[in-house]
Amino acid sequence: MDFNAELKTLQTSVIELQAENQGLKEHLEAAERELRLVRDVPKVAFAVSLGGNGLQKTTSGSKTLIYKDILTNIGQAYNSETGMFTAPVRGVYYIRFTANAPTNFPMSAVLYKNGIQIQLIAHEQPSGEGSDTASNGAALLLEQGDTLSLQLWHNTQIWDNSNHHSTFSGFLLFPM
Repeated sequence: MDFNAELKTLQTSVIELQAENQGLKEHLEAAERELRLVRDVPKVAFAVSLGGNGLQKTTSGSKTLIYKDILTNIGQAYNSETGMFTAPVRGVYYIRFTANAPTNFPMSAVLYKNGIQIQLIAHEQPSGEGSDTASNGAALLLEQGDTLSLQLWHNTQIWDNSNHHSTFSGFLLFPM
């Protein structure tokens, strides 16, 4: 039996196992880093409605809508005192809103980002008996601290009750 040859074979096997072990260690560390990133992503989702049992109307200037009935507010990014959603992290958010109102007067809900209208609008002209419903939504890239709110345009109305016809909602799709 050639002990030197067997020793060299064992040494080669140990070196190969050490290299394989190092590769597995690096792969595990990379997976742990990815898992930490996913775990550390803030959980952000909100759904609110105007609630109440009445009509909101403006005939002199625009009016910020305050959605008081909170259906979901994971991450506490929606403020029911101001009607503002504040993005806690830079990322892509899906935002959606609906509006309902009697058909005897124009209806609107207009999305504003950082106080500036961004052309996501739900709007209907008077159309006779009954009520109208409109909705809009989009995926938006928001920077950390960006705010979103909905406003009524001048000379329009919106209505809600406990059935949550007029809503504002959104959630973080992914951080950037």
